[in-house]
Amino acid sequence: MTEPTRSNPAHNNPNEYVTVEIYDQLYHLSGQDPVHIRELAAVVDAKMRAVAAHGRTADSLRVAVLAALNLADEVAQATSADLQLGHARATNLRMLLDEVLDKD
Repeated sequence: MTEPTRSNPAHNNPNEYVTVEIYDQLYHLSGQDPVHIRELAAVVDAKMRAVAAHGRTADSLRVAVLAALNLADEVAQATSADLQLGHARATNLRMLLDEVLDKD
């Protein structure tokens, strides 16, 4: 993405442009919440630096792919945990409902 210019129709877009640095590269991004964009960029930067510190590659594309896989795994684990929690809550609610209905 590029910075908006007068001839760029994105200039009238309510989304703000923000410049972030990820793994020593500058990116010009747009979105409705610049603070959130900066936070996400910081997470990606930290993950890439952690991968690079534990790896033997200096190839930034490889580091980015490995960081993306790590982040995808974290999302998958969180989603699985949420599903398990949701299932446990549903089971508890069903048991409570069964108790209430059995009392009648």
